[in-house]
Amino acid sequence: MVSVSTSKKIDSILTHKFWGYVVLAFVIWLMFYTTFYVGAYPMQWMQSGFDWLSNIVHTKLPEGVFSNLLAYGIIQGVGGVAIFLPNIIILFFFISLMEATNYMSRVAWLMDNLMHRIGLHGKSFVPMIMGFGCNVPAIMATRTIENKKDRLLTMLIIPFMSCSARLPVYILLIGTFFPKYPVLVLCILYLFGVLLAILFAVVFKRTIVKTLSTEYEILLPQYKIPTWSSIKPIVWFNTKDYLKKIAGIVLIASIIIWFLFNYPNPHETGDSFISYIGKFIEPILLPLGFDWKMGIGLLAGISAKELIVSTLSVLAPTFTIASAASFLAFVLIYFPCIAVFAVVWRESGKLLWAIFLALYTTILAWIVAFLVYNIALWIV
Repeated sequence: MVSVSTSKKIDSILTHKFWGYVVLAFVIWLMFYTTFYVGAYPMQWMQSGFDWLSNIVHTKLPEGVFSNLLAYGIIQGVGGVAIFLPNIIILFFFISLMEATNYMSRVAWLMDNLMHRIGLHGKSFVPMIMGFGCNVPAIMATRTIENKKDRLLTMLIIPFMSCSARLPVYILLIGTFFPKYPVLVLCILYLFGVLLAILFAVVFKRTIVKTLSTEYEILLPQYKIPTWSSIKPIVWFNTKDYLKKIAGIVLIASIIIWFLFNYPNPHETGDSFISYIGKFIEPILLPLGFDWKMGIGLLAGISAKELIVSTLSVLAPTFTIASAASFLAFVLIYFPCIAVFAVVWRESGKLLWAIFLALYTTILAWIVAFLVYNIALWIV
């Protein structure tokens, strides 16, 4: 534990009305920089490992349905998601470090005044920060907000916080199409989500969720020197959760997508079950620069955002810079996932609010992606 006098000296900078925000901006930049660049090395090692494994399957197993499923369905689908595990670990390491040192309470203190200016309760900020990890526990964390309308308002904007499940999609497309400024683009995505949350907080506050937010006192505990025992639980819990998704829903979904992609006619991609589904929704997505394969990726993402990467790995759609930018914007905004839908239904007590969340975020995603695509076409 850091002494009270030392904590006060540190707070003179970290809670300063100007330098506090400068330090916060630097911490966020450093988190994303490390997540992208440092995480790139183990990610490349894992990619090489999966490529080696796929090559073994091709060379050692006889050609047929099983080897095709193993190489292109399981290894390619699961590997496409698994390689981003180092990035996830680094992201949660930074979040746990902020919590273990008690810096997160300073962040909440800095943002409390802003929360009230935009019509949000001061307690809304902590769940919003949690949303960068996972939207589900973030929405559950709104239970600390006593006023029901303030709580509902917070639940409706938390999905704009880019959860860790979206990170693999961001890294994949940013690394491929925006390699010169990857950290800047990543920061823009996260910041844009926050700005959308602020905008819709103001809109909803004046329309469908009218309420007067009450102030609350934020305690600033003494700083702590972080230890591995204080950091490990958060990092390990989220790492384990990610691995469970890979071994469970991602594996099953990869097999299903492989099957739908190869049947009923395994020799003709355009004559497959998945192409029928994709081409059915393609007219809605064409104005955004998406083909039917990208549409399938977005449909898969309704279950879990990690499935977008595994789906794209199996289907291998063709992106352009404009469509990649549009796709990133759509993924940032649209329907969070089934788990979020369920928890909003449960926590709000009404199915109507969960349906409203799914509809308004998806419609907004289409509008924003349309604008991004056409602006990108004009610029590029």
